[in-house]
Amino acid sequence: MRLLLAGLALAVAVPATGQTPAVDAARVAGSVGERYDGYLGVSAPVASSVQSQVSRINIQRRSLYSNLAAQKGATPQEVGITAGCQLLARVAVGESYMSADGNWRRRGAGQRPPIPDYCR
Repeated sequence: MRLLLAGLALAVAVPATGQTPAVDAARVAGSVGERYDGYLGVSAPVASSVQSQVSRINIQRRSLYSNLAAQKGATPQEVGITAGCQLLARVAVGESYMSADGNWRRRGAGQRPPIPDYCR
């Protein structure tokens, strides 16, 4: 897995912020966060408009991952996990994230970014 991730690492460039003001505000509030698989997730109740925006962003990411997978001879899931490694590295203090065990957490002050071992 590490070798594959290393080969894909430079190919994935997914913006972590700047999606929409409502999604950015939900990220800061800890209601929306990055998931280990490269997608955004909802970790707490949000307005339906925010949920719709998260879904739209994930559709765009899925398309990007599928296109990159076809170019690199990988699966979209592998590309998504590679993107997840990069996106989890950008989780700011106070933001929520989902780890590979499926649990939501918030990055606390003084904690390192939540980068899984398989990303290194």
